[in-house]
Amino acid sequence: MAKDLQFIMLLDCYGEFLTERQQQVTELYYGEDLSLGEISEISGITRQAVRDSIKRSEEILLDMEEKLRFAERLQKLRENFSEIEKAAEKAAEEAQKNPEVQEKCRRIEACVQESLKLL
Repeated sequence: MAKDLQFIMLLDCYGEFLTERQQQVTELYYGEDLSLGEISEISGITRQAVRDSIKRSEEILLDMEEKLRFAERLQKLRENFSEIEKAAEKAAEEAQKNPEVQEKCRRIEACVQESLKLL
């Protein structure tokens, strides 16, 4: 997983453990892809303070993930649901002649889609 994407996911999972300023700065840096200088202007703090805030936020987010592994499990769940969805689609294609099987496949796909929304 790319570093930026990793921190966006960690921010989604553990962002509440950061201060409001840390959340804002980290979101601008990783989510909006702004430079330290741009964030400094927006936030009204020095570039060094922005950098320090981002580094501290990264430490907190990585520490939380190391302890809880929630983001890792969430990613694995998404991958599993994707595999289930592909299998259900393939089964539905193969079951063209059997409406009962088609309906079961549609229900599986609907459940997968609903579960993905919850993630």
